[in-house]
Amino acid sequence: MNVRISASLVVNDMGQIACMDCGHEFGPQGKPWKEAAQIDEAPLKGSGGHPYSNASNILLRRFYCPGCAKLIDTETALHGDPFLNDIVKL
Repeated sequence: MNVRISASLVVNDMGQIACMDCGHEFGPQGKPWKEAAQIDEAPLKGSGGHPYSNASNILLRRFYCPGCAKLIDTETALHGDPFLNDIVKL
């Protein structure tokens, strides 16, 4: 039985974090999963309208499922910052 852990991810019967839509496995629970995602980074400047017009050093990171291209997660970061790892263990 799949256990839903977010709007887009489940832990499947094999203990793998997986896309809820297509079943693509990102890796075992208890380990960071974002490194297995398709990642797009863009400057926040221009992404958030006028309040972010001076935010050229801040990135918007988008994490997509490599299997179906569903948007899984987003985060903001400074260039070179590590991912904010979501580690799930049931």
